[in-house]
Parts: sequence; C-alpha cells; structure tokens
Amino acid sequence: MAGKLTGLFGKLFGGGGEAPAETAEGERGEAEDYNGFKIYPAPKPSGSQWNLAGYVAKEVDGEVKEHYFIRADTYASKDDAVRYSLRKGRQLVDEQGAKLFL
Repeated sequence: MAGKLTGLFGKLFGGGGEAPAETAEGERGEAEDYNGFKIYPAPKPSGSQWNLAGYVAKEVDGEVKEHYFIRADTYASKDDAVRYSLRKGRQLVDEQGAKLFL
C-alpha cells in the first residue's frame, strides 16, 4: 500500500520516475545542455492547449539516468510550453541536481 501512495503522490506533485520515451504528440524535443545535464522538453497536448512536461537526464557511473516531470501548467502554444518546460528543467537542476535520480 505504501508503494501505491508514494506513486500517487509522485504523480500529483510532478515526481520523477519512468515515463515512455515518446509523448502523445511525438518524440521529445531537442535537448538543451545545462550544467552537465540534458533537458528535453516534451509538452503534452491537453485539449486545445499544452501541458508543461519534459525530462532531465545525466550520465551517472556510465548509465544514463532520467527524471520525467509534468506539471498542470497549460499554454496556448506548443512553443510556449517548450520554453517553459526547459525553464522548469533548469529550475529542477538548480534546486535538486543529482538528487533527482535517487
């Protein structure tokens, strides 16, 4: 039961974890290098708008680790969602760094 609650809270609060390599609209966007991490925007369509979503990746001990994030924030254009997804990825790196992958 604890595992289910942890998964639920992770989803509610944008927790990481595994996610498919493709989003509903196609593959993730082009990576941005930031402080040794790669940030991939991956906005998801939500009706006529776009949800902020993406991945933060880093090679750790020869293995690529990824953290998927999605937020409830919506944007009218995909370009805006991409821009803010990259911004959120940079914020996650600044605040948590390698702790994202624990």
